[in-house]
Amino acid sequence: MLKVLYNGITGQVGKALHALTAEDQHIEWKGIDSSVCNLTDKSAIESAFTSYKPDIFIQIAAYTAVDKAESEQELAFQINAESTKTLANLCKASGATLIYISSDYVYNSFTDRPLKETDPCKPQGVYARSKYEGEQAIRLILDNHIILRTSWVYDQHGHNFVNTMLRLGKDRDELTIVSDQYGAPTYAPDIAQTLATIVKSLNSDSAFSQYGTYNFSNSGVTHWADFAREIFALRNIPCVVKEQTTEEFGAAAPRPKWSVLSHQKLNDTFGIVPRTWKECLRECLNEVK
Repeated sequence: MLKVLYNGITGQVGKALHALTAEDQHIEWKGIDSSVCNLTDKSAIESAFTSYKPDIFIQIAAYTAVDKAESEQELAFQINAESTKTLANLCKASGATLIYISSDYVYNSFTDRPLKETDPCKPQGVYARSKYEGEQAIRLILDNHIILRTSWVYDQHGHNFVNTMLRLGKDRDELTIVSDQYGAPTYAPDIAQTLATIVKSLNSDSAFSQYGTYNFSNSGVTHWADFAREIFALRNIPCVVKEQTTEEFGAAAPRPKWSVLSHQKLNDTFGIVPRTWKECLRECLNEVK
């Protein structure tokens, strides 16, 4: 039976993957958290890997505090890049496959079309550079890998934009939100489903032709202010959204203004067709108490 080990089980995508695969009778899924696999501790990573001996390791856990990373550069690179190098070497030594969840932040380029996996990467800021360094380490070390870039992740439980808007919208008459960053909100359970589909496809004779870098997000395009408006409309929250630019917001870390991702390669290889972000948002809000 195929053995899949993944970290980040207490995070948004990890929780969703655990819920999705808990009763899988054909693949043995094992989720772990930082108490078992501390990504700042190389020996802990090696111990977790060698004790389970996975056929596939999914690197879900990451340092994601984008602004805080500007003052915690060493920690961000240790978690997002150095730990990934360790995992890539462990996978190479054992013949395992590594799946790495990456970010739209690695692109940082503006086009008049969805970003393709072959588009140049110009990561800005510590978080973006640390994620891209993790990608590059995998490519240098390991042939049998999948890098999955995604954007604007949320679910019904975690610390994310949706739950922040639900909280703030009930307490305030108006909010001012950035409107010049474009992308697609991505529902964590849909990322989990994509991971499960990829894993099942890799468990085949044609796996070698499927390795590489892919984009996944929910489909459609919006900006943060309109995303907030949709949340408030669906929950009948009478909070007025005013708009501001990225520069006016003045975050510590730079943000990409264009994070609209092409899904063509993912569809061609794995037959995955993303749901729309509005459909997923409705589903998520139905789950929020």
